[in-house]
Amino acid sequence: MPEIQSHPCFLTPKKLNPTSPLFVFLPGLDGTGQLLRTQTAGLEVGFDIRCLAIPSDDLTNWDVLTDQVVALVEAELLKQPNRSVYLCGESFGGCLTIKVALRAPHLFDRIILVNPASSFNQQFCLRWGSYLTNWVPEFLYRVGAIGLLAFLASLDRIASSDRQALFEAVRSVPQKTALWRVSLVREFDVNETQLSTIKQPVLVIAGAADNLLPSVAEAERLVNCLPNAEMVVLPDSGHACLLEAEVNLYEIIKSQNFLANREHDMYSIPNKLAIG
Repeated sequence: MPEIQSHPCFLTPKKLNPTSPLFVFLPGLDGTGQLLRTQTAGLEVGFDIRCLAIPSDDLTNWDVLTDQVVALVEAELLKQPNRSVYLCGESFGGCLTIKVALRAPHLFDRIILVNPASSFNQQFCLRWGSYLTNWVPEFLYRVGAIGLLAFLASLDRIASSDRQALFEAVRSVPQKTALWRVSLVREFDVNETQLSTIKQPVLVIAGAADNLLPSVAEAERLVNCLPNAEMVVLPDSGHACLLEAEVNLYEIIKSQNFLANREHDMYSIPNKLAIG
């Protein structure tokens, strides 16, 4: 993938599939777009993949970032109009996905939320703990960021090379940027009425072993608010579940009959499932 530019951009894998549905991935707090690495080969079977990359010094607010993502998607559709678009967001990217879907619903056929951080501001300890990190010296912040890996991921389910990639992605985010992005998640506020306007089919994937956020409870809440949503629970998966060797996002999408069909897309039956 190419180097990240000085503004949010889409990274593309080596293999392009311009006649396939567009799959737009919005990453977690690291913003690198590199941590979809274990899923790219599987997704390339059925999609043309774009990963959002947010520069490490980017301090834009939700509105600006949302507009930038919408503009990037529109630019892609100018090249290949009239194809299905999947919008997928993980953690921080899950919050951004909701914002983007509300801003430009006409662009997207289906939406996938993976352990979205939309419950962050409801967690008392996390919310107030995030304020305290503003007073942590830089060197202690970096040590703490490494310690956070145990909460971010079920490390025993992730290959050593991918654990290293996660470590490097976390380490690449300066303290100022991390604090800014945490503040965005802390202030994220989309109410049930707004969620009810998202009419596209939505697949919410939750790791039951998420030690960072109550992802299963949040998935249940979202499914109850979104009019056309399904929930999949991964019983042994942590927060960064897409890095886990046994998790295959394309197979999950396929097994849930979530592959887009423009003629029958609007009325799939909501469902709650667990995958062992």
